[in-house]
Amino acid sequence: MKRLTILLLLIFGIYVLATAQKKVLFDATKAETANNADWVIDEDQWNLGYSNGSAYIGGSEGNAQRFPTPSQDNITSSTSEDYWTGALSAWGVELVQAGYHVETLPYDGQITYGDSNNPQDLSNYDMFVVCEPNFPFTNQEKTAILNFVYNGGALFMISDHNNSDRDGDGWDSPAIWNDLMQNNDIQSNPFGITFDYENINDDTYKIVSDEGTPIIHGPYGTVQNVEFYGGTTMTLDPQANSTVRGLVYQSTVSQVGGTTHVLVAYAFYGQGVVIAIGDSSPIDDGTGDTHDRLYNGWSQDADGNHRIMIMNASVWALSRTVSQLHKHQNTDLNITSKYGQIQIYANQPGHIYIYNLNGRLLHSTQITNYREFSGLQPGIYIVKFQNHSEEQVYKVAVF
Repeated sequence: MKRLTILLLLIFGIYVLATAQKKVLFDATKAETANNADWVIDEDQWNLGYSNGSAYIGGSEGNAQRFPTPSQDNITSSTSEDYWTGALSAWGVELVQAGYHVETLPYDGQITYGDSNNPQDLSNYDMFVVCEPNFPFTNQEKTAILNFVYNGGALFMISDHNNSDRDGDGWDSPAIWNDLMQNNDIQSNPFGITFDYENINDDTYKIVSDEGTPIIHGPYGTVQNVEFYGGTTMTLDPQANSTVRGLVYQSTVSQVGGTTHVLVAYAFYGQGVVIAIGDSSPIDDGTGDTHDRLYNGWSQDADGNHRIMIMNASVWALSRTVSQLHKHQNTDLNITSKYGQIQIYANQPGHIYIYNLNGRLLHSTQITNYREFSGLQPGIYIVKFQNHSEEQVYKVAVF
């Protein structure tokens, strides 16, 4: 028992070390706090105004700073989401509780990729969250975002209904997202996703059920219900991107799996992944700017299923970026992982133990040269190799 306790502490230490290196950036450059919106994790000032597609100091809208305060270093497992002020504070706090680092790109920040002069260049982050943008992306920003994803980044694209132009510049979020995907200098419709110009309310249970979908079946639970309040749908194009897949569908569809009436979807692009949601309501935690009309869609709507879905998606997306380093080599062991499998090559005999992150032993077996472990659910696993001379422990991502 003592040996197992030491191992579990080691496992926990490895997990925290790995996830602490993952960084999430929440965008605030696209008027995410305009009018009746507050799509930031934390704001200490309410002095922004928006006019003609630009922001200025002198208004009364939320102005999110780069580093949320109080410090995320002080967050514990019992910290509540009102530790910060913002309608996405619950998401931000839970990411920190899971071991990740969070920041905001302030209103005057720059969306770049590969610019060493920009301390918040996207290359310094693993996930980029843009919730209901109200300013369109420039050509340079479109290129930066696509390159970020292509090179292994994770992008959350969160839209809202049509005619949701909150700053009055003639652009609403479905049009802005479609403009990024259809009018860029790299590839037309790279994700195979188009946001429809709809305004829907829906309470749906039409959700994919296969166990191999980590956004729906993940470490935070299984998503059973999703509710939209003034959101939009998506149309998918597998010809443009063969990996695109719908996860949640309108309640009116006869069966899930089609390319229309999609509420939540994902796609791979290059080495990265995109997660698309047609409504900001599921991410709203009901707090933030007291002048705004906010609702708790995070933990109240759909009986808390929205929290499960967003956190499953976050951990999966961030684990994918870790998985690019999924091959571990030294003189004794070579570990590789792929969809549903872990393969282990040992240069000398030993014993293999595989645990999930809760410390539950899943496999224990001798190895002389090669072992393959199949049928694994997507997630993070701990692999321990032991022989007479040494003991090695690895964190492995499976998708």
